[in-house]
Amino acid sequence: MKTNKYLLKFTFLVLAVVLGFAASADAQKKRPVRKTTTKTTPTTTTTTSPLEVRQGADKVSIQIKNVTKFIYVLGGVARGIEDADKDAKAGKLSKPVIDKNNAFKQGVINSIRNLKAGLAALEVEFKTKPALKNYIFQLQGITELSSQSEDLATAGRFTDSGRVLLTVVEKLSDTLVALP
Repeated sequence: MKTNKYLLKFTFLVLAVVLGFAASADAQKKRPVRKTTTKTTPTTTTTTSPLEVRQGADKVSIQIKNVTKFIYVLGGVARGIEDADKDAKAGKLSKPVIDKNNAFKQGVINSIRNLKAGLAALEVEFKTKPALKNYIFQLQGITELSSQSEDLATAGRFTDSGRVLLTVVEKLSDTLVALP
């Protein structure tokens, strides 16, 4: 008697599943399409120039290389500059060493300014060229980030300056991935 009870439950379960498949199969049938006449206005489409997009990708790639090389060099220099600043405040350094450290700091700041100029030009190009406007979302803000990096370096926070530039590299990489 117990097996009949389980058999009956099993049969109802199988029947429910089969009916469920039948219902979903019916829902997937293609319905006839009615033709209606509507007036449409011509739309303008912007054509993307594969050459412009390719050139944009090349420029993004160049900026990735520039910023990553700079971050690599900055990593070795930043800690030394910051340590020398601490020693200078403690009066442990001679005047020539302090002057040399200040020259290093100015060189780093000028390099960040040069990076910022290249990044700003790239961002403007992506904003103004029709073929590249679709990709500005990923790239937008790199000029502001490079300005933050410059401000941090000017304040003597060179390590933090490099961290901000890592965000720039991320944005550039995201843009490069988005480009066809």
